[in-house]
Amino acid sequence: MTTHSAPAPQLPPDTRGPHSRRLGLIAVVATFGGLLFGYDTGVINGALEPLSRDLGLTSVTEGIVVSILIFGAAIGAVVGGKLSDKYGRRHNILLLAAVFAIGTIGCVLSPSWEVLALFRFILGLAVGGASATVPVYLAEVAPFERRGGIVTRNEVMIVSGQFAAFVINAIIFNIWGDIDGIWRVMLLVAVLPAIALFVGMLRMPESPRWLVSHGRDDDALGVLRQIRTPERAQAEMTEVHRLAEEEKLSKTGGATDLSVRWIRRLILIGAGLGIFQQFTGINSIMYYGTQLLGDAGFSADAAIIANTLNGLFSVLGITVGIMLINKIDRRRMLLGGFALTTTFHMLVGLSALLLPDGTAKAYFILVFVVLFVFCMQATIGPLVWLILSEIFPLKIRSLAIGISVFVLWIANALVALVFPPVVEALGIAPTFFIFVALGLAALVFVQRMVPETRGRSLEQLEDQFRVQYA
Repeated sequence: MTTHSAPAPQLPPDTRGPHSRRLGLIAVVATFGGLLFGYDTGVINGALEPLSRDLGLTSVTEGIVVSILIFGAAIGAVVGGKLSDKYGRRHNILLLAAVFAIGTIGCVLSPSWEVLALFRFILGLAVGGASATVPVYLAEVAPFERRGGIVTRNEVMIVSGQFAAFVINAIIFNIWGDIDGIWRVMLLVAVLPAIALFVGMLRMPESPRWLVSHGRDDDALGVLRQIRTPERAQAEMTEVHRLAEEEKLSKTGGATDLSVRWIRRLILIGAGLGIFQQFTGINSIMYYGTQLLGDAGFSADAAIIANTLNGLFSVLGITVGIMLINKIDRRRMLLGGFALTTTFHMLVGLSALLLPDGTAKAYFILVFVVLFVFCMQATIGPLVWLILSEIFPLKIRSLAIGISVFVLWIANALVALVFPPVVEALGIAPTFFIFVALGLAALVFVQRMVPETRGRSLEQLEDQFRVQYA
């Protein structure tokens, strides 16, 4: 993964030892935040059918109940990042674990869709907070040689959480699906990782970089001695100070910088990438896949089982993406990803439009949806996050990434809000043809606007944009 900080100083090698196990444990515990992110966004897929029956949801109120979590996440990402900077990464993750538990229990006990929506919004605050805090915490405890691999574990845990939600829902629905309120049990399962995250983080250390940025050098050295060799811990304090200063500089950008044309252009590119990543409709599958497959012709029992393939191929896709992401140019991989996802959208639409109702139609749609999910998670999914981390000058990085990610969450929420009523009004085929049109627009946007960032320093990119858009 390309970074734009100054070269790391020569440090003693990151040799294996008892400290490695401690670092591994920290990574496992912290990524329960990613697991909760995935589970809580995915659990509604499968729970929605019995939930709608129990609470009398329409396609519009379904869209509200699902999307309100994502609107909450947009706010949670902004607020969570600020709380994390002020009070500490560990403190914020503990707080988020409690909010996850409160939101989950509130959803389980909800007597009406309005109360459910309120607690889904609270869950969204925790999801957004986790998206802003957990990767930063992992990046700051990891040695620079292993930072990419350790931070990427959080992405894997997010899609694994969604996959787990799909599998658990399928098991519960197929065994106890005729029991009233079974959706409450599906939602309740998320309390277990929330408790594990809270109890685990009580024994985890604070980020050394956050401690240094708040003048607590002795505490920071104490943490480094837990997760590095003694020689490396002492030597790394200089690196931690440098990174803390760099992070402080990254927060100096403000509204006045938006008056600079090339900076506005960069932020437009970041926001556009966030919008088009979500306008692939990936989360319409992650949230409504079971319903979509039911509409395609599967029975309720078969649809919820078939939907687990979306979760499985999401995990496989992101695994392949992580293996390829530093071997192929960003633009080429992004263009290839949008070309593939747009093709599979077209095939889903044509299958729904041209094939007669029946088993063959249902299976064709399933295969093309699963292939879309795989291609999306292997390319566009991780690539957009990587490009956002590489494209912005240090001074405006915090502001620019904040704007881009907020726009991404809002685009996600809008797709979640309108997908059920659009499918109800237009049907599967026209809905996916809309995704085709958006995919073609994304290809034009990437071709004309997005620069290549692989193997290029921040300074080179900055010089290019200053000249090109001065």
